[in-house]
Amino acid sequence: MAIISSFTSQISGLILLLLAFLPIQSSATSSSITDSLIQCLNNRSDSSFPITGLLYTPGNSSFPSVLQTYIRNLRFNETTTPKPILIITAKHVSHIQAAIVCGKESRLLMKTRSGGHDLEGLSYVTNTNQPFFIVDMFSFKLIDVDIEEETAWVQAGATLGEVYYRIAEKSSTHGYPAGICPSVGVGGHISGGGYGNMMRKFGLSIDNVVDAQIIDSSGELLNRKSMGEDLFWAISGGGGVSFGVVLAYKFKLVRVPEVVTVFKIERTPEQNLATIAQRWTQVADKLDDNIFLRMTLEVINDTNGLQTSDCIEMSWIESVVYYYDLPIGTPTTMLLSPTPQTLVLFKSKSDYLKNPISKQGFEFIFERMKEFENMLVDFNPYGGRMSEISEFAKPFPHRSGNIAMMQYQVVWNEHDIDATNRHMKYARMMYDYMTPFVSKNPREAFLNYRDLDIGVNNHGKNASIEGTVYGYKYFKETNYKRLTRVKARVDPDNFFRNEQSIPTS
Repeated sequence: MAIISSFTSQISGLILLLLAFLPIQSSATSSSITDSLIQCLNNRSDSSFPITGLLYTPGNSSFPSVLQTYIRNLRFNETTTPKPILIITAKHVSHIQAAIVCGKESRLLMKTRSGGHDLEGLSYVTNTNQPFFIVDMFSFKLIDVDIEEETAWVQAGATLGEVYYRIAEKSSTHGYPAGICPSVGVGGHISGGGYGNMMRKFGLSIDNVVDAQIIDSSGELLNRKSMGEDLFWAISGGGGVSFGVVLAYKFKLVRVPEVVTVFKIERTPEQNLATIAQRWTQVADKLDDNIFLRMTLEVINDTNGLQTSDCIEMSWIESVVYYYDLPIGTPTTMLLSPTPQTLVLFKSKSDYLKNPISKQGFEFIFERMKEFENMLVDFNPYGGRMSEISEFAKPFPHRSGNIAMMQYQVVWNEHDIDATNRHMKYARMMYDYMTPFVSKNPREAFLNYRDLDIGVNNHGKNASIEGTVYGYKYFKETNYKRLTRVKARVDPDNFFRNEQSIPTS
């Protein structure tokens, strides 16, 4: 069984972004709000688990490092980026419960951060003028693997790399279908859907979740039975942050072979790339579901063809490291590191491909990519299990009828406004160029590739209308409306909100 295969091609280009907000409250007012919040937290949290030493205000010398440690997109780590009035590095359930109760009493905006890979930084940034605070989940890292039951309870602050490593510690023939980036936090990844190299064989991460724990807007800790099937459905692909604070998920592990085969090959436009890419769109979703053949278009210069020696056999856990673009032989212990290999400024967008692209279409795409530097377009194949699951089974609706899910990503290193604006412009230009080739009415998007360009909610009198703009793209109409009904029931005051959360109607 060949679980992971990869196809890499090349082209050439250039890209960047800005965020500038001014706080509206005076420092005195801000200090008063913060003091009130801290007093409430101390009063509300369990005295057996003091919260005092876990609170960081901007005046604390450790505040910058606590804030920045889990920022994965450097365009949200500028001096102009809005900062929280408080960070709570929670270590006990009572700390989260107190944060919810006190946040509601203080009428403050609360952000929940697990791994920090939120592509628009919504777990630690706001584009409103509201004062906000962060609840960091990185201490909630428990991973309890039960090979006999073939399940694992995993807390939201654990990373995917830690999950993979702990499973492999106990079994060489078990795994879990989730993302390829080991530093991604479980909480956001799973609640938004979660896909990876095994999705054609086993579906998404959410398709293999059997239980969960969430703290609701009243501060109650619930499991699947006590929360009910509607809420469990909602946090399995609808974004947990709209409904509460997800504490943990219980996974059903999947069985993997002891040996998998991987390869990567590279071709240039001079090597029949357009014909190969066209053929990929015709067959990638129709291959045996034991094969995952990703196609990546990049702006690079090296070339070679597929050789027998390029096909490499290794264990599943070794393939996780390999697919992260690390050298063969890299110790699998690197999966335990919560820090990405590199940190850059970037912008991502997503699309869905429903019809094959012609050779001429790809030639057009290649020419457009040459306008940009550091442009990447990923084609992640569908078919297999992804086509067998109903679009209504989970909030994630992008199932049968798709050839691939696509990601566009541009990266840069310049920390100046002009460069950021320029790169952001180029990301949007590439997205516009792809319009003729992708889904329409709505132009679908993937929640885990959060993109504020497709709509923002100010949660005012037009919240319902604003929500449908991005909601239909992420969830389609039927699933989105069901999500709003769940939201209205479990969080009628709309405490859990962000610029793209589910509104109450």
